[in-house]
Amino acid sequence: MWRDHLTEIIVFTVLFLLVSAMGFVAARWRAPRDMAHLDEWGLGGRNFGGWITWFLVGGDLYTAYTFVAVPALVFGAGAMGFFAVPYTIVIYPLVFLVLCRLWSVSHRHGFVTPADFVRNRFDSPVLALLVAITGIVATMPYIALQLVGIEAVLKTMGVTGESTLARHLPIIIAFAILAAYTYQSGLRAPALIAFVKDTLIYIVILVAVLYLPYKLGGWGEIFDAADAKFKASPAPGDGILLNANNQLQYITLAFGSALALFLYPHSITGVLASRNRDVIKRNMSALPAYSLLLGLIALLGFMAIAAGVKPLPGATAGSVDNNTVVPVLFDQQFPDWFAGVAYAAIGIGALVPAAIMSIAAANLFTRNIYKEYLKRDASPAQEAQVSKVTSLLVKVGALAFIIFLDPQFSIDLQLIGGVIILQTLPAVALGLYTRWFHRTALIAGWAAGMGMGMWMLYQIGNPATGKKHFAGSAFPLSEFGFDTKKTIYVGIVAVLVNLVVAALLTLVLRAVKVTDGVDHTTPDDYFADEGDPRVTPGTERDADSAREPVA
Repeated sequence: MWRDHLTEIIVFTVLFLLVSAMGFVAARWRAPRDMAHLDEWGLGGRNFGGWITWFLVGGDLYTAYTFVAVPALVFGAGAMGFFAVPYTIVIYPLVFLVLCRLWSVSHRHGFVTPADFVRNRFDSPVLALLVAITGIVATMPYIALQLVGIEAVLKTMGVTGESTLARHLPIIIAFAILAAYTYQSGLRAPALIAFVKDTLIYIVILVAVLYLPYKLGGWGEIFDAADAKFKASPAPGDGILLNANNQLQYITLAFGSALALFLYPHSITGVLASRNRDVIKRNMSALPAYSLLLGLIALLGFMAIAAGVKPLPGATAGSVDNNTVVPVLFDQQFPDWFAGVAYAAIGIGALVPAAIMSIAAANLFTRNIYKEYLKRDASPAQEAQVSKVTSLLVKVGALAFIIFLDPQFSIDLQLIGGVIILQTLPAVALGLYTRWFHRTALIAGWAAGMGMGMWMLYQIGNPATGKKHFAGSAFPLSEFGFDTKKTIYVGIVAVLVNLVVAALLTLVLRAVKVTDGVDHTTPDDYFADEGDPRVTPGTERDADSAREPVA
């Protein structure tokens, strides 16, 4: 009952309302020139320095869902749950130089989205449209999963009812507040709130990893309890170490997730809001500090096993909701006031990424669908207004995921989203270094990779939940004729098919001399820095004029 958690509810509500107030005040933070412009509303004026960018990008990538789902996966599946740690380490060297080039060319031409870049680099509105749609589709379930984190906290505090409306009303209210201050303040709102969110998370996790092992008898007892649980499981899987059948899946999932992370529109939005290239370089060097935090968060799963935590019931009869493992652990082991702080950290941790994701999806629709196909002469104020309205609709769509679908299905959709967003890698990431790929070949490669990915995902079932299709991203190699029980991450196979098709078709199209359009960027664009004009006069057309047909 909620009365048993009154102190936690009060602390949670006070902190939640505090950051909501900050979200509304953010509209006047750092003196925006004109909020009726996507540069200001959607990118914070492109003027965030090192500390703001560090908190913003960190708060964007390490979400409430990470806070509850990573330890929940460790709690239920063991060592496989730690895949999130290596992938958030290897990602930063991989994207260190890529993101600098993307920032520079976007700064020079005024690009707001990755699809803007693709449109100008390959002179292909169709390819840009595919990148935009891919980004929006991949982002939607990601936003929904932030609600899963909030719902786990609310369920632990006993404030969700039995009916559909009663169960989801607190989330609807929370997202209505989020929608209001995002509409008013744009990217400045999550940037300002990220300071509070990350400070709370660091405090909670550091206290947890120092206090809980002491209370539970030490790390030896924790790992022994986890090992005993997995060895006694009627369907033994990994345990505290990976088994041989899951090692390839672990490696490919970690590497594929690393390739996908900064292809997501919300990740790129945080980067494009940076002041200059040095800010990006410093952040790619400093952001691995979050990965240390993530490793400690993952260990909460083993602590929950040692503490004897029982997950709360799931949405369907007889099921359990492993996402409640961490909230229940805090509820059992900490004083009510500190548990309230921890719940607020998770809840606020959902607001920052959800806001950035909705802004990024709205920017894609506005720049690459609305302006490209519906109103080519839209003014900056009209663009900003359309993005604001679209961001509201995106949040409504995310709420619909949670209200009308089983949350576990939303989790599977997010896994599918990773496979989907990887198909933009050749056009976006490789396109920053080379224009060798033919634009038609990139479209064909996207279609082939997407088709292969969807076919593989369709073959994956889960007997434990009764789902026959789209029940995960671990594809059995036996389906390809190999005599093995090993699995592989779908996204890696799909993007390899994408690249092979794009490369082979490029060779064919080049051989028959099919026209490939005009590159509206120059080599110098990829090294532009703060102080360079956003659009280079007299040499290249800006992002709007480049939309005109080329003679």
